[in-house]
Amino acid sequence: MDRATLVDLDRRFVWHPYTDIDAWETRGDPIVVARAQGARLFDVDGRSYLDGNASWWVAGLGHGHPRLLRVLREQSETLTHVALAGITHEPAAALAAELCAVAPRGLSHVFYTDNGSTAVEAAVKIAVQSQRQRGHEQRTRFVALDGAFHGDTVGAASLGGVEIFRRPFAGVLFDCVHAPVPDEGGHARAFEAISALLAKDGDRTAAVVVEPVVQGAAGMRIYDAGYLRELRALCDRHGVLLVFDEVFSGYGRTGPMWASSLAGVSPDILCVGKTFAGGILPMGATLVTDAVYDAFRGGKERSFYYGHTFCGHPLGAALAREVLAIFRDEDVLGQVARKQPLIHQAFQRLAEVPGVARVRSIGMIGAADLGGAGYLGGLGWQVYEEAKKRGAYLRPLGDTVYVSPPLTIDEAELVELLQILEDSVRAVGTPG
Repeated sequence: MDRATLVDLDRRFVWHPYTDIDAWETRGDPIVVARAQGARLFDVDGRSYLDGNASWWVAGLGHGHPRLLRVLREQSETLTHVALAGITHEPAAALAAELCAVAPRGLSHVFYTDNGSTAVEAAVKIAVQSQRQRGHEQRTRFVALDGAFHGDTVGAASLGGVEIFRRPFAGVLFDCVHAPVPDEGGHARAFEAISALLAKDGDRTAAVVVEPVVQGAAGMRIYDAGYLRELRALCDRHGVLLVFDEVFSGYGRTGPMWASSLAGVSPDILCVGKTFAGGILPMGATLVTDAVYDAFRGGKERSFYYGHTFCGHPLGAALAREVLAIFRDEDVLGQVARKQPLIHQAFQRLAEVPGVARVRSIGMIGAADLGGAGYLGGLGWQVYEEAKKRGAYLRPLGDTVYVSPPLTIDEAELVELLQILEDSVRAVGTPG
């Protein structure tokens, strides 16, 4: 089909996520992608765009990695799907062992899910049930951070602190207390606040859930890893489980394999997704310690009655194993270490552009605020349109523009992407 036909079909039948329907139907101008390779998207007319957001952060190894495509073909010839109830298979069993080997210290059991949101959903249920089965039936409350985003399922959304995502479901989401983010002003004041929360209600709290070091959807808000060390000790003192949502921050995005390793601490429960299966198939996992896992021993009534049709999907598990192998064989974390200074330097330059309010970077993430309107702001979208003209896909977070490209992006392409971002911000102009 030609571009015009595809766009017409899309406007008539497709409901896009996070999208103003009226504006889309009247003014939407999509990139009609025909194929993707490496760090580039190619439209039906043959034009290429640098994928500055790694397609919502999943394409950590780029698009069409030949090793992942080979594994997908090979696995599809033997086993594509089977229930993981009363059955096991090599991809799921071997992946669990390999994942625990690279996970933060102490995590020893893997529960498979079908995406990052459901990995968090599983973590919520595991936390409550494990507390109850250890004799703490009153521990049903959760604490998360302001601006948090943990996914779109009801449980995950309940933890969220982005008000525009929560507001339509008021009265349906469960109660979650939100603590201040330990960002620009240091973390002492934020830690005092969460300490006071747990001093008051720690005996009723099942878990604290955080995105380690960087809050993605909140606008790439970065905070001091030292906060996590203090939070770990605080949770231990109050008998509260600590959950790290590394769906975005894990797999090298902040530099090391896990953002939490920047603090040298481990959670009781870890959630992974996004790059986990190479961005080819939706798959996630929830990892727990022996102590959490052992709370489910003691008979059928203590079992974790939760699961998904595609739990431990053989195709996804085979891809996830190969992702880990590629990280080892191609020194992906070393690539990140070499490229992150380019991002840092580019955003330091961007800070000098009139109207750019604040910049920050860590690992393969760089972000700049252009105004104060937050997620509903329009300046970031003006930059998006300018970047699209110049050959880059840079979907913003409202008035926050950012890059989070594939970790394996070629250095020359990364320089090109960063220049397009700077040129686009300058072209839009921002209020001084």
